Amino acid sequence: MPTTATADQPTATVLTDQEREVLYAIGCGMREGEIAAALAVPEHAVAERLGRILAKLGLRDRAAAIVHAFDCGLVIPGQGPRGHTVTAAPRITVRRAVPVPDPWLRISVLGPLLAWQAGRPVDLGPVRQQAVLAVLALCPDRAVSQQELLDGVWGMAPPIGNVVPVYIYRLRKILRLGDSPESVITRDRCGYRFARNAVEVDVARMEELVSAAGAAERAGDLAEAVRACSRALDLFRGEPLAGLPGPFAELERLRLAERRIALAQRKLDWQLRLGQHREAIAELSALTVAHPQNEPVAAMLMCALHRSGRRTEALAVFDRTRRHLADDLGVAPGELLRRTRQVVLRENDVERDRTRTRAAR
Repeated sequence: MPTTATADQPTATVLTDQEREVLYAIGCGMREGEIAAALAVPEHAVAERLGRILAKLGLRDRAAAIVHAFDCGLVIPGQGPRGHTVTAAPRITVRRAVPVPDPWLRISVLGPLLAWQAGRPVDLGPVRQQAVLAVLALCPDRAVSQQELLDGVWGMAPPIGNVVPVYIYRLRKILRLGDSPESVITRDRCGYRFARNAVEVDVARMEELVSAAGAAERAGDLAEAVRACSRALDLFRGEPLAGLPGPFAELERLRLAERRIALAQRKLDWQLRLGQHREAIAELSALTVAHPQNEPVAAMLMCALHRSGRRTEALAVFDRTRRHLADDLGVAPGELLRRTRQVVLRENDVERDRTRTRAAR
């Protein structure tokens, strides 16, 4: 991958205005926190834009981005070094730093449902009422009809009476928008939804971090990809939507649990590619205990153990997984697991031959 993009490809034709702002500031020597303050955006948004810049321009790392900012004329030597006031780059308007307003309501569904209003915990009422709120939280970009709420929270056993408007009324009273009489829950002809920019849900933050991890991977920065993915996984506080009733909560529990496993596998794969075999073993071992039929996880654990010199344990993982597959599903190990076992056995044989050769000398 090249160190810097070619100068005959103008940055303006490749990057958005927001990305050009970030590239200019990086060329001036500013760090993420300073850029975030100057552009009045969250710091994680700066990291995400930097990841996209590196991917679009084919740059290896931050240092290459600084070089490119000078090469393409975006930053002129002596006119924007660290410590000077950043005013404007070509075709760039750097906004004055202003506080970024926090959302009034924060909702966490990656564990038991919790909410904080202006930083204070909120009592969300009975579990069915919480389940209604969870549906709104996980459908943030559209209105949810009364019938959808009935189907999602009560399923095939609808309640006696028109209880959905009652629960919505209670939630609207609890979740006021600041000191005004308005609620964070609004209503239109299609149903109920959250007021714009008033609510932050941890699932959305998780997906932002996953996107940042993907951008870092595409830019060749696997260490940053691991860090972003780890931060996404840290948002989980246990079983998603634990204890909430209804088919909607059940389906979302399954979806988010699968998402968590997939993210963990992705992060661990990057760690193995970085050579962090010993660091990955503990987490891989825990995953194989929790999901004994997951062959990709078992194969990664075998690889990590094998590369750490623990070949006997790696072969034991294969035997254990094979038994689980046979006993629980009545199937044999797939090609990935068999191929991983062959690699371990083959390198074991090579090592034994080397040992015998040295002993015979």
